[in-house]
Amino acid sequence: MVSCVYVESAVRNHPRTEQLLERLHKLPRIEIEHYGEVFNPRSQNFRLQKKNPAIIIAHKNKGQVLAAPEGYGLGGDYNYYFSHMLNCIYDCRYCFLQGMYQSAHQVLFVNYEDFGDQIRQIAALHPGKPVWFYSGYDCDSLANEPMTRFTDYFIPLVAAIDNAWMELRTKSTQVRSMLKMEPVARIVTAFSFSDQFSHSKLENGVPSIAKRIEAMRRLIEAGWPVGLRFDPVVYHRQYQTAFVDLLDQVFAKIDAQKLHSVSLGSFRLTRDHFRKISRLYPEEPLFAQNMHLNNGIISYPLDREQEMIEFCEAQLMKRIPAQSYHPCEWHG
Repeated sequence: MVSCVYVESAVRNHPRTEQLLERLHKLPRIEIEHYGEVFNPRSQNFRLQKKNPAIIIAHKNKGQVLAAPEGYGLGGDYNYYFSHMLNCIYDCRYCFLQGMYQSAHQVLFVNYEDFGDQIRQIAALHPGKPVWFYSGYDCDSLANEPMTRFTDYFIPLVAAIDNAWMELRTKSTQVRSMLKMEPVARIVTAFSFSDQFSHSKLENGVPSIAKRIEAMRRLIEAGWPVGLRFDPVVYHRQYQTAFVDLLDQVFAKIDAQKLHSVSLGSFRLTRDHFRKISRLYPEEPLFAQNMHLNNGIISYPLDREQEMIEFCEAQLMKRIPAQSYHPCEWHG
């Protein structure tokens, strides 16, 4: 439940701010000079804030579009990411954002045009080459769609740039706005899934697996490219049975031949993020498992991780075309 709305003075009269405030008119409103005043101070309690976060309406001054981290994406030569929001409405225990940010408040940037200018400029640097822009790194691309109207601006923008591709990473079911548009072959909506056990234990507030599969099916039926992201795969005693059950559930409704791409990755965090998140949730069994440190990344011991990935890959390969599979190499 949102507690209040902070608004940067500079964007108080921005049309998107006005739309947001109209939607949030029942909430207390506080004017600020810069979102960092609320979002960045140390000694905030992410865990408590997550129960009643505020929304901060802001302007992103620079760095709207950034080079993607090494290993992030589908293997193209030119990969960038951008975030129209900071933080996520969902509360997944494994999410690295809990270790990245001081605050659980949600920042909504309204200066979409500045993002658009940078996307156009970057695409123009690589004429004739596919350039990927990933949304959903610092947020869920579509979860707040009824409020942000993200797709209304960014889908036509990318569609008009011949060499631009965009991935919308999401755990949501908010696809109604896209279903009203003509599909764009260079825009991929990638749905993230964990098995039912992990979903019920670790993904607070995330729509059910069945509802997300239905959202995927509707997009595919409407002609939109759709991807599957099994990430992270979390170890538990029944993970093999649970993963097979998840695949059975997905492919009972989804034609694997119609998927744009499928990726798979195990649970992993940077050492600093792991330490911070495990302190937030000291009672969480996920962080009490036997873990291994390798090159600054905390994950499962190498033999267990290899076993998990090999098993899950083998199960996937029984169901999908080999060319659609992209192993996940990014370490969040």
